Amino acid sequence: MKQKNYPLYETTVFENFRVLTENAAKKFPDKAAIIYKENPKDAKVVTKTFSQMRDDIRDFGTGMIRRSADNRHIAIIGESSYHWVCAYFGLMAVGAVTVPLDKDLPAEDLAATCAAAECSAVFYSPIISKKLPAIRAALPQDTLFVCMSKDVAQSEDTTMDEIIAEGAQLFAGGDRGFYEYEIDNKRLATIVFTSGTTGKGKGVMLSQYNIVSDMTQGMYNFAITPSTLNVLPPHHTFGSTVNFVGHLAQGCTVYISSGIRYILQELKEQKPRHLILVPLFVETFYKRIWNNVEKQGKTASLHKLIQFSNNLRRIGIDMRRILFRPILQNFGGNLEMIICGGAALNQDIIDTFDAIGITILNGYGITECSPLISCNRNKYQKKGSVGTPIIGEEVKIADPDANGEGEICVKGPNVMLGYYKDDEATKAVFDADGYFHTGDYGKLDEDGWIYITGRLKNLIIFSNGKNVYPEEIETEISRIYGVGEVVVYAGQSKSNPAKEAIVAEIFPDTDALQLRGIDNLTQYFNEEIRKINERTVSYKAVNIVKLRDTEFQKNTSRKIVRHLIDKTID
Repeated sequence: MKQKNYPLYETTVFENFRVLTENAAKKFPDKAAIIYKENPKDAKVVTKTFSQMRDDIRDFGTGMIRRSADNRHIAIIGESSYHWVCAYFGLMAVGAVTVPLDKDLPAEDLAATCAAAECSAVFYSPIISKKLPAIRAALPQDTLFVCMSKDVAQSEDTTMDEIIAEGAQLFAGGDRGFYEYEIDNKRLATIVFTSGTTGKGKGVMLSQYNIVSDMTQGMYNFAITPSTLNVLPPHHTFGSTVNFVGHLAQGCTVYISSGIRYILQELKEQKPRHLILVPLFVETFYKRIWNNVEKQGKTASLHKLIQFSNNLRRIGIDMRRILFRPILQNFGGNLEMIICGGAALNQDIIDTFDAIGITILNGYGITECSPLISCNRNKYQKKGSVGTPIIGEEVKIADPDANGEGEICVKGPNVMLGYYKDDEATKAVFDADGYFHTGDYGKLDEDGWIYITGRLKNLIIFSNGKNVYPEEIETEISRIYGVGEVVVYAGQSKSNPAKEAIVAEIFPDTDALQLRGIDNLTQYFNEEIRKINERTVSYKAVNIVKLRDTEFQKNTSRKIVRHLIDKTID
């Protein structure tokens, strides 16, 4: 930990999405706001400046006012794109209720969600064209369908470019409806359906005030760099709020990735100075570093170089950008920082990246909190913690045990309005004092830093009264060389329902294991798990090691979908 009295950074204060857009255009008119490729295999990029983005959002909003957007529920379905950002920002600015949806959901789920959210318009990317018939069939005939790409809309649909062009003509003719619209930033503005790693998600209702508060108060904590690369899905609040709202408000240039397969190439081309990621991406980068070093037979040398560099830093000499340049070049050469949230991240990974010159700021968020709750800071961090709460937020631990651990509860302007059309579920997560119960288990230290133990929904409760958080065991197992992915759960016996067993299901990193000549994977992992069992309390010991041939199924936020795992043990 460094500098307990570390100062707050400057941030941009804005009341709503229209003010955000206008402020950025005035302050950074000719700076690149969004960069992307129309063809990922082509070197040519498209650049949209902050003033161009403002004009497109304004013209789009003007056109949507003519289509009675106010209070209209409008689904946005597609990958991250310039048009997705313009649709999201523009619809917010004219009073529509946006419903960002996961493009990878099955057609039936998209159709059912659009109907349940009472959508009267759907903005879609061509990537979901095959799913459109099911969505159309689930909605009224007069539903407006708009394609977020030119020249590929289905014949009966309009395009966003047509609406933007129409709005530009109206604005040039004196239409000031976009600026005259009075925004109520505390009313419902967006319905975000949670990814539901343990079951069906719920519709989280957020206002512009929730989102704006989260970013104006949260961004005081970070010194973000001038450029980043977006890889997160836009329907998730980590992508839409942090990567787009928070960064564009600060004048940060956002390069929109063409997809996971292109990330390594894009890092080298765009040379971003910081990234916003979920743990799976960071873990993948970490394993790639060590696998490459292993292939070169330089593992011991890298460990010695890290130790040498760390010793130099203790006496005030920082040579990381020089000593580890070959590794840093794989990330473009300029990467300084990764803001990571969404799930627990092994401290070993954080320490390794710090050792080579990349600061990882591990944070904590949840959709219901817009999403940012806390984060470590550039030069103010505590190992194992997910940071301190953002300004204006109160955090408490409900029913703490002898170790001070209990359910993490949050109260503040970033906390949701409630769950859409689900009063019962809403009442269940708010207590009498107005605190939202996150469903996460953890503790606060004497300085107010948050530590997370695990998800209450994942808790293993044995008949003897012992409770086990699988994430705690997963963190230990993930340190074993050759573990690609791991999930720990209570195995269920078909023949003997009373039988209780902790199962560690592992997807091995076979390439890494082959580098060390490890062929008998069952024997190897059983022996490594036995070593872990020896240093843990008996009721947390893993009883069964189960190997799998394929990765665990994940949602588009790159979280493992636990409820789909077959947990039978015989």
